[in-house]
Amino acid sequence: MKHLLVTAFAAAISLTTPIAAQDNPVVVELYTSQGCSSCPPADKILHEIAGRDDVIALALHVDYWDYIGWKDPFGNPAHADRQRAYARASGRRTIYTPEMVVHGQTDIVGAKPMKLAEAISKYAQMSPKVDLNISREGDQLLISAEALGALGGPMDVHMLRYTPLQTTQIKRGENRGRTYDYANVVDSWTELATWDGASSLQLQAEVTGDLPSVVIIQGQNAGPIVAAARLR
Repeated sequence: MKHLLVTAFAAAISLTTPIAAQDNPVVVELYTSQGCSSCPPADKILHEIAGRDDVIALALHVDYWDYIGWKDPFGNPAHADRQRAYARASGRRTIYTPEMVVHGQTDIVGAKPMKLAEAISKYAQMSPKVDLNISREGDQLLISAEALGALGGPMDVHMLRYTPLQTTQIKRGENRGRTYDYANVVDSWTELATWDGASSLQLQAEVTGDLPSVVIIQGQNAGPIVAAARLR
């Protein structure tokens, strides 16, 4: 079944997604947990798209399944808080795993490769709303942005770092006895600033080490993502 899901996704993505500019990538957030028996197929799909230049695939492990027997070493309550913000924005009262949120707007429940391929294609074809550029000088990440039109309200500027590959042997819980690889595991997430879009944005943020850095500009209260950029 897992192989079929991945094969279906690969076929779907080759048919529906055009070659997209690397400076306008689509953000895919997967809310997942090692304590969730239905999450491995979604984890596998994220792994398949993790290396693409036109997609920023992010695994945000949550902690709310830890009580059933296995503490996810990558689980973070802040990830669950971000997921709850998406739920509130869409009028839902519950959160669940696995859930994919594409570009801050499209919610996909479970491992649905065709729906994910369609969502990626949809946002890849949209004209960019912000010209976002990031570069690194030593331990400083330099961020500049310019709105290409009206943004419809203030934006939050986020910076995050992720580990491209993590491997865990799960010893307890619903997935006990199995070893899984996890792609693009988010390690840190910081809200840097609020931007009104009326003037040019110029920011600096401290970064150390070699982990990839991502900057996301997003409407407040878990609104739409209007721009994202990555340095590997």
